[in-house]
Amino acid sequence: MQARYVATPESTEEVAAIMQAATERGMKVVPRGTATKLEWGRPPEHVDLLLDTSRLVGVVEHNAGDLVARVRAGTPLSRLAATLFPRRQRLALATRLAVQDGYLGGTVGGTIAANPSGPLRHAYGTVRDLLIGITVVLADGTVARAGGNVVKNVAGYDLGKLFVGSLGTLGVITEAVFRLHPVPEAAKLVTVGVDQGEIAGWFSSALRRAQVVPSAVEIDCSSDVHSLTVGVLVEGTAVGVEQRTRAVARVLGVDAEVTDIEGPSQLPSWWLQPAADSAGTSLRVAVPASMTGSVIDAVRAIAARTGLHVTCRGALGVGVFHAGISGEYDAEPVVAAIEELRSVTAKHDGSVFVESAPRDIHLGLAKRGTDAFGPIPALGLMERVKKEFDPGRVLAPGRFAGGI
Repeated sequence: MQARYVATPESTEEVAAIMQAATERGMKVVPRGTATKLEWGRPPEHVDLLLDTSRLVGVVEHNAGDLVARVRAGTPLSRLAATLFPRRQRLALATRLAVQDGYLGGTVGGTIAANPSGPLRHAYGTVRDLLIGITVVLADGTVARAGGNVVKNVAGYDLGKLFVGSLGTLGVITEAVFRLHPVPEAAKLVTVGVDQGEIAGWFSSALRRAQVVPSAVEIDCSSDVHSLTVGVLVEGTAVGVEQRTRAVARVLGVDAEVTDIEGPSQLPSWWLQPAADSAGTSLRVAVPASMTGSVIDAVRAIAARTGLHVTCRGALGVGVFHAGISGEYDAEPVVAAIEELRSVTAKHDGSVFVESAPRDIHLGLAKRGTDAFGPIPALGLMERVKKEFDPGRVLAPGRFAGGI
C-alpha cells in the first residue's frame, strides 16, 4: 500500500486535527498500527495518508479492583499484557497473530478494527464482548466517546460494537476501555488425535453436555496429515482444574494426553500460530458449532481434490476456524476452492471471510463478482452506517464489504 504522506500523532486531539485537515483537502486516509492486519479485507481504492498510531501508546488507567483498563490505541497487546500481569490480570484475547512466546501480535486499535480471535474465545468471547468503552475520531475530526461513564452512545449507536471489525472505515480509534479477567491459578491441556472432523465435533458436543467449562476447545489439522488433533484447555483453581481435567479425559477417551501448562512454552506449537504462512491465503470460516467438524471434513475433501495444501485451525467448540492455504498456486484453483467452501457453509448459514490473500486472489474473486467478504445480507444497512459516519468516503475507501 503506497501513500503520499504518513502522520504519527501523539494524542486524540492531534488525530482530530489531522483528520479535519485531510477531509478539507479531499485526502483518503488509512489508519495503521503495526500493520499485522493491514492486508485484511479488500484493498483500499486509494490512499493519500497513512495515519500511524505507533505514538498513541500507554495504559492510561488500570483499575485492578474493578478489573478495567483504559489503553491508548497504538499500544501493542504484548505491552498491555506485560503491564497487567504483575497484578495477575489479563485481557483474555489470545489471538492467532501471536508468536510462540505468548506475546500477542498487533495493537489495541488494530485488534478492535480487525476483530481477530483466538482459543480463549470459547470462554471469554471476542473483542466485542470485552470492549466496554471507546474513543474515536470521525472523518471530519469530531471526537466521539462511548461506554465507560457515558450513559448514552453517540447518535443512538452502540459505538464500540460498530467499530469492532470495521477495518478503519468508520473512524480512527484512539483509546479503548476493556474488561479484564484474573490470570488463572492453574491450567492443563488435554489433547487427543482423531481421524475425522465429525468425530472431533462429537467430542465437542460431549464436552458441552459434560459441563466441564473449558477455556478453549481447539482443533488442528493439515491436508497432508491423516489425523486431526483436538485440544481442550482447562483453567481455574488447582483443585478445580484437576477435577475438570479428569472429566475431560473421560470424554476424550483412553488416548487422551494431559499436559500441565505453566507458560506458553508448554502449549503445542500450533496453538497460537496462524493457519497460513505470510504469503498464503487465510480464510476465516464461521458455522454453527455443531457443524464445525463436518465442515472441516469438507475442507479436507476440497484440498484432496484440488491438490491445495490446507491447514485448518481454530475454535472447534465455537464454530469459528481458519483454513490456511500455503504454497505457490495459480489464483484460479484457490478462488474456486474459496467459492466451493462458501457453497458448503451457506447450507449451514455460515460464512467464509478472506482475511488475507495475495492480490491475484482478490482480483480472481472480483472477476467472479464477489470479494473477500462474500455475500452480506445486511450490506444495505452497512452502507447507510458508512454514509452516516464518513459521507465523503475519506477513511479506507473500498476496504470493507461491497466496496464500502
